[in-house]
Amino acid sequence: MSPWDGLNRRRFPRVNYPCQVIVRNEKDERDVILAHTENIGVGGICAILKKGLAMFTPVEVEIDLLDFEDHIKCSGKVVWAVRRKSSEENKPLFYDIGIEFSDISDRDRARMEVTVQRLVKQGRIVPETP
Repeated sequence: MSPWDGLNRRRFPRVNYPCQVIVRNEKDERDVILAHTENIGVGGICAILKKGLAMFTPVEVEIDLLDFEDHIKCSGKVVWAVRRKSSEENKPLFYDIGIEFSDISDRDRARMEVTVQRLVKQGRIVPETP
C-alpha cells in the first residue's frame, strides 16, 4: 500500500511538522501545557505532552506554524491518547495526544491547508497505521 492509499481513508491528511503548541485544558484554566507537535493536519494535531488528557477533554490550542504570522488559536477536543513506552526509568513518560479542531477560523484553516499541502509536496506525509 502506498502512502496515498492511507491518505484517501483519512478524513484529513497528516504531515510531519514539529512546531510549538500550547494546550489549555478548558476544565482547569490553570492547566496550561507547553509542548510540540509530532504531526499536523487541517483537522487536528498530534501533540506530545508530559501528561495524559482524558478522551473528549475540551481544550484550547495555540499553534506556532513557524511562518512568521500570528499563532493559530482554536478550540478542540482530545480524540485519542497513547502513553509512550519508556526504556529508561529516570526519564518522564510522554503521551501522544490527538486533538481534533472544533472551532477554527476560516483564515487559520486556510493557513493550515497551505502548510499541509506544501509539506505533502515535500513528501512529509505521515503513513496511516493499520
